Amino acid sequence: MGRKEDNIKRAETLLHKKEFIRNIGTAAHIDHGKCVQEATRVLFGREWMAAKDLFQRFVDRPTVKETRDETVKDLRDLNLRILAFDRESKRFVESRLTHAWKVRTNEALVRVTLTGLQSVATTPEHEFLTWRAGDFDEVCARDLRVGDLVVTRAPESLGASASQFLETAEAPLRHSSLARVSSLLVNAVRIAEGVVALPVFEIRYELADFVYDFTVDPHHNFVAEGIIIHNTTLSDSLIAGAGMISQDLAGTQLFMDYDEQEQARGITINAAIASMVHDHEGKEYLINLIDTPGHVDFGGDVTRAMRAIDGVIILDDAVEGVMPQTETVIRQALKERVKPVLFINKVDRLVNELKITPEQMEQRFVKIITDVNTRILKPLPDDLKDKWALKVASGNVAFGSAFHKWALSVPYMKKTGITFKDVYRHCQEGTMKELSKKAPLHEVVLEMVIKHLPNPLQAQPIRIPVIWKGDLESPVGKSMMKVDENGPVAFMVTKILVDPQAGETAAGRLFSGKIRRGQELWVIGMPKPQRAQIVAMIVGPERIPVEEIDAGNVVAVVGLKDAIAGSTVSDNKEMQPFEAIVHYSDPVVTMAIEAKSTQDLPKLVDTLRSIAKADPSIQVEINQETGEHLISGMGELHLEITIYRIQNDYKVPVITSPPIVVYREGVRGKGGPFEGKSPNKHNRFYFEVEPLEQPVVDAIRAGEITAGQRIKDSKVLAKKLEELGMAKDEAKNVVWIEDTNILLDATKGIQYLHETMELIKQAFIEEAMRKGPLAGEKCMAVKVRLVDAKLHEDSVHRGPAQVIPATYRSIYGAMCQAGRTLLEPLTKVFVNVPQDVMGSAIGEVQSRRGVIEDITQEGDHAIIVAKAPVAEMFGFATAIRSATAGRAFWSTENVGFQPVPADLQPDIVRKIRERKGLPPEPYDESYYAA
Repeated sequence: MGRKEDNIKRAETLLHKKEFIRNIGTAAHIDHGKCVQEATRVLFGREWMAAKDLFQRFVDRPTVKETRDETVKDLRDLNLRILAFDRESKRFVESRLTHAWKVRTNEALVRVTLTGLQSVATTPEHEFLTWRAGDFDEVCARDLRVGDLVVTRAPESLGASASQFLETAEAPLRHSSLARVSSLLVNAVRIAEGVVALPVFEIRYELADFVYDFTVDPHHNFVAEGIIIHNTTLSDSLIAGAGMISQDLAGTQLFMDYDEQEQARGITINAAIASMVHDHEGKEYLINLIDTPGHVDFGGDVTRAMRAIDGVIILDDAVEGVMPQTETVIRQALKERVKPVLFINKVDRLVNELKITPEQMEQRFVKIITDVNTRILKPLPDDLKDKWALKVASGNVAFGSAFHKWALSVPYMKKTGITFKDVYRHCQEGTMKELSKKAPLHEVVLEMVIKHLPNPLQAQPIRIPVIWKGDLESPVGKSMMKVDENGPVAFMVTKILVDPQAGETAAGRLFSGKIRRGQELWVIGMPKPQRAQIVAMIVGPERIPVEEIDAGNVVAVVGLKDAIAGSTVSDNKEMQPFEAIVHYSDPVVTMAIEAKSTQDLPKLVDTLRSIAKADPSIQVEINQETGEHLISGMGELHLEITIYRIQNDYKVPVITSPPIVVYREGVRGKGGPFEGKSPNKHNRFYFEVEPLEQPVVDAIRAGEITAGQRIKDSKVLAKKLEELGMAKDEAKNVVWIEDTNILLDATKGIQYLHETMELIKQAFIEEAMRKGPLAGEKCMAVKVRLVDAKLHEDSVHRGPAQVIPATYRSIYGAMCQAGRTLLEPLTKVFVNVPQDVMGSAIGEVQSRRGVIEDITQEGDHAIIVAKAPVAEMFGFATAIRSATAGRAFWSTENVGFQPVPADLQPDIVRKIRERKGLPPEPYDESYYAA
């Protein structure tokens, strides 16, 4: 039996041992770019070819993966050979070329020039093979220094190479003295026949749109410009896409072989799901891991992933501190009662880039831990504050370098005798490989997971009362609290994995019962039962079928065709569903999409339906005026990735409009009562409007108050609204909540009103709040109060054609009187930049109507925090890269809406109305009174 099969068997055994299960998530993505600039020459056969030309040679080969940011070509069946370096024999050998990559880059490349003719530009994370103290070592490009020895093919004559280099170098180098080059060359080392280590002569930065990489098996490197270029291995990370676990562990304990399509370079887009076995203190543990995206546009995946897990590793950057997206993850985790631990990453950058002292490094850790602790403790109930607080001495905080594969916690430091000064020395001297042997990252992090994150038996009694509002004394309630595999099935779908060939797989958390192959299950709310055709563990790209899976596990089920992300599944069709998964951010960007060919229209409709099922944060609707489909997402990148999936995964060629911002409409003050008359003049409605109390809006957004469905208990709702500041007589008269808008009935004793209320609700939901009177955008945070009505006694004269127009015209008129306002989405911008280009970065943000909120200094870097309108942020990635020569690191987080400046509102409203085919000027109150 092979390693992989053996580990699968071990995992299957652990599926039934709840105390040895950990369902965890990671809350960030770490880039592992190891790519070269397009003009870099690669030795392919006997020919030197530019990396771009070599990739283009294979452009017609089968595509493993294609998105806006990445294309991967499969070359495995061609049996191609490329020059690589074998470290054991210290020889250059031919190795098998299996895949070719083209990857978009948003950061400056590091060009490293040696004291020979060799010069190559790579991504900053690329590891160069260097020679230190008589042995090989890897140093990433950003950490290289002039004089470091880089391993390369031996030039025919070092002296001639130096002279030739000076003759062909660019002007700044050409003016350097030959004596300087010669002095550096004195340090060159001959390692073996044809292999030398040459000193670095110069390091500079340059920009590029795309970089290229080539997967080489088994040596995982290739030769470019005579220099050894490391590349992505098939299993270089146990924690999918986050690079937190060492390659050694990936070779011995990971029971899946990630293929390239799971190793997205750059940002993680999907929540990757994996299961693995880990030995700790003589016991085996099954760790179900969900690696969630770190990009704001994919925050919906983070939100859904939290429902499936019991603990989360918060990854924080030692240099950049608590990022905006980290705050969102913490907030969502605590809302779902998911316990956090902290890993402070990129510690080496503190030493090598910020040049801080060991004492300052400790102070930096204290600050980050305090900041994260504050965010954890504030929303927690009192009984959890002490249990969940980050305490360095206990070991629920670790720090290290995921890239260099080392980590430490205070208990591990006591056990091994490693001190902060040792860490500082290893970082400063570039001997982190030695540190990774003393303190392997996987040992420290997985020890933290096992000791400090709960198993299902510990987690579910805390989580179930929060995420399920049914009767805890019912059979299913008791079973979920006890994680009883013999109880009713309670399965929460958190993700639909869509494969155009294999169909849909519903993945999520099984809280109660046991799912067996062939079992009949109900998707709650659907009319017919469905059968579990396949039950499986999820191991990276594979589904490993099993006969049954017990409560407490992450599970994949094929056959639940009616399920979407957020569905509740049970063997009892009357089970109360889990609480809805609430996203903290609304879609803020939309675009129109249509099939290039009319014959593809049915296929496009099916594709959009599948995408909406798999990613509920994508909203799809039909523009009734034009008949075109509109898709809305969390950001520009979110929509671009979705369009690429439609065209490449589903093979539907489409035409799209440029992305446009999603606005909202609100009111500034109080308006009404305003009379709305039915077309037959027999019915009259009188509405008032005003802004909804902000605490109520926040509670709806946080999911504390349910919107969009029938009010289950009006007394409970009224009490909650009173606590949030709403007047008692209003709180008890809520008729409906739509998004963040509330409809109240403040009337008394009006005849026939009860019979008409459903039509009033329909007008409120489908007309007034869905298309505001200013620009036809959805309304936000509006309180609508019905204060009087006069209705015809004959029901024939108060049907839909009479009541609906009268209702929305009355609401529109009241909004005109209250002062209509257009609300635009905002994004929080977080920019980390060297101080010498800080002015350029600030200028770029301010030119986009950005407001600088904070600037802090960290060594020779500045951290800028600002807010800017989403509408002004299109193209920001390219602009900030250009303004700072690619030296800025930045991220964003959607942070709600605010009124458009008064001087800009008329022009923006006019453009929106014209785009929608409406008259350029909005109607005033007299129009709605007529």
